[in-house]
Amino acid sequence: MTCRLLAATALTLSFAVPALANDKAAVLETYANIAQAGYEDSLSTAKTLQAAVDALIATPSAETLQAAKAAWLAARVPYQQTEVFRFGNAIVDDWEGKVNAWPLDEGLIDYVDASYGGATDENANAVLNVVATPNFELSGKAVDASDITPALLSDTLHEAEGVESNVATGYHAIEFLLWGQDLNGTNAGAGNRSWTDYAAGENCTNGNCDRRGEYLKASTDLLVNDLAWMSEQWATGGEARQSVMQDENAGIVAMLTGMGSLSYGEQAGERMRLGLMLNDPEEEHDCFSDNTHNSHYFDGLGVQNVYLGQYVRVTGELVSGASLSDLVVDTDSGLDTEMKTKLSTTMMALARIKTAAEAGFAYDQMLERGNAGGEQLIMGGVNGLTDQTRTIQRIVASLKLDSVEFEGSDSLDNPSAVFQ
Repeated sequence: MTCRLLAATALTLSFAVPALANDKAAVLETYANIAQAGYEDSLSTAKTLQAAVDALIATPSAETLQAAKAAWLAARVPYQQTEVFRFGNAIVDDWEGKVNAWPLDEGLIDYVDASYGGATDENANAVLNVVATPNFELSGKAVDASDITPALLSDTLHEAEGVESNVATGYHAIEFLLWGQDLNGTNAGAGNRSWTDYAAGENCTNGNCDRRGEYLKASTDLLVNDLAWMSEQWATGGEARQSVMQDENAGIVAMLTGMGSLSYGEQAGERMRLGLMLNDPEEEHDCFSDNTHNSHYFDGLGVQNVYLGQYVRVTGELVSGASLSDLVVDTDSGLDTEMKTKLSTTMMALARIKTAAEAGFAYDQMLERGNAGGEQLIMGGVNGLTDQTRTIQRIVASLKLDSVEFEGSDSLDNPSAVFQ
């Protein structure tokens, strides 16, 4: 795969900062509470995944592999709803690449099909295959990978030699190790890794089953540790919570920055419009598991959660409180209605993608060139996300907040650059 980081543009608005009478502190408290709950849920579901991975490694079978896959899919639901805390919170941005970096050159990790190719000018380690290679060189230095540990993955392999597609950790490294490559292109079907890739002795397929298990365990243990750390940052006294609460206007700006950037440049642009322009299933966010429809849906839901000040935990508990919606109502009730309507429209569009995929029309099939139905579904999501971003811009103006910058995407702002 190629790295998704294209020359991005940004949408910027600047306004004076007056004091508002509304209780911004209460709104920020709800925001932090939702973040804390979301990361705690991500941690708890990652621990369930960790247990399933341990069971797979201990007793490899079709059943234990399937259980680990199911646990991975469940773990994505709360995590995707936390992505709205990116962009506006530096502590999340600085950390996020360790747990959700994408796309990745999976040949760095394990065996790949011959059609994958070899090393490239952009990435000399695109097919390093650490699982099969206990000793190698990076940046001219010898690396002893005879033991595959979390430290090896995080400190040596992840973004090795400064290449962002050398993703060695996080959800998508684990996804690849559970599903394997999706070699179906824009046809039906996800990755089809066999449980025997983790079997012992003569039952082992594709070699190095013990080391493959070591890599899977190390990456899963690391994910749990990383999520535990981020959960602590949003708890009472945590750095993330303190940072967002210390300046009320800056905190509200962080909320809107996350909503606008995720909606526009990240999701509508890099995760949806770009793949459609290229007709490339390699641009799917969850490309090995064909779970992209869910990732898109729960990203969108995360934006709605922040605006409405509501989050439903994996236990069914509702976390709620004072919201951005409350602030906007006090300033311009019509604008609040507009925002809610556009959020609902977007969620309906993302739900149509989700429903179609669950009925058998997979997201990578939607990306096929000339597939009018697939294009219509995806563009429904793109258009909804783009349209709601315009209203988020209007909210910034209505609340008279200071400079707010949203992530951009060449696929939306300069489409010709995508093909250069």
